Amino acid sequence: MTISRTTLAVLAAATLLLSACSKDEPSSGGAPAGGGSGPIGVDFPRADSDFWNAYNGYVPSKADELDVRLAGSPTNSQNDIQKLIGNVDSLVAQGAKALVIAPQDTGAIGPKLDELAGKNIKVVSVDTRPDTGAVYMVVRADNRAYGQKACEFLGQKLGGKGKVIEFQGALSSINGRDRSEAFKECMTSKFPGITVFEEPTDWEGAKAQAALETRLSTDPDIKGIYMQAGGVFLDPTLQVLKARNLIVPPSDPRHIFVVSNDGIPQEFDAIRKGEIDATVSQPADLYAQYGLYWAKQALAGVTPKEGPSDHGSMIVKLPNGFEDQLPAPLVTKDNVDDQSLWGNKKP
Repeated sequence: MTISRTTLAVLAAATLLLSACSKDEPSSGGAPAGGGSGPIGVDFPRADSDFWNAYNGYVPSKADELDVRLAGSPTNSQNDIQKLIGNVDSLVAQGAKALVIAPQDTGAIGPKLDELAGKNIKVVSVDTRPDTGAVYMVVRADNRAYGQKACEFLGQKLGGKGKVIEFQGALSSINGRDRSEAFKECMTSKFPGITVFEEPTDWEGAKAQAALETRLSTDPDIKGIYMQAGGVFLDPTLQVLKARNLIVPPSDPRHIFVVSNDGIPQEFDAIRKGEIDATVSQPADLYAQYGLYWAKQALAGVTPKEGPSDHGSMIVKLPNGFEDQLPAPLVTKDNVDDQSLWGNKKP
């Protein structure tokens, strides 16, 4: 049978078309090549914390690095769940196809997350893990490890004896609960000779300051302080300690060992000056980077895989999504100048 040149041309074109189409089939990871796209909405949780101000500052530059198009300007929910819900609605109305948020009340956000899932709006939660409601990815460090590391540091420095005050974060937040529970479990099991005074603060520096003033008046032999958030607790704590002339070297019997959580530059400076002794660095830069990264992956249709990631973290499966657990090292005078720590970098 003779095939005309026209027929051969048609067959060649069809072959090229089939070849091109095959490149768009989903990969083994479930992500269509080229993926979906669209604006990503970002809500900042607050602007009254040095840690969150650092995170807020990283978002625009990380968006540029990742070629992420933001939906309008990032909103700020000011630690208010109702404002967060309103901001989310506004971002969706502006065309957001995925969201990066950090709900501080991890219990109340659930219904809104399920509503967004029904609209096929993917949500990445940074720093906090919602108790209920569908999330594509949670980007945070292991907050139980924060409490564990703080406990072990203080327990060893105090030789297993003495009194410690703990500024608890809001217990309506999974972070506050994780840090508090892990700290208590560690102290109870490993250092039963240490008395812990738990002071709820709702992440408010003024409450921590008042609690410290009161506790030092009734228990002047306090020898340790655990601050669950240096971004809001550092300044008021140092004000109290300086007013009482308690900023002294560890060799002085009056020294109060202070360990914090956040890893902000101000904490690093305080460690260098001998004002506090340690902090656990939660990576504000990586929170911004991988919050946006996973939102972009969600739009591309990628299904996350459990196990070690290619960026030094661990991906774990949750009942309502996945969690990317980023590393968070303990920082002391021995490694405070490590340039790989985000607190030593310029945003």
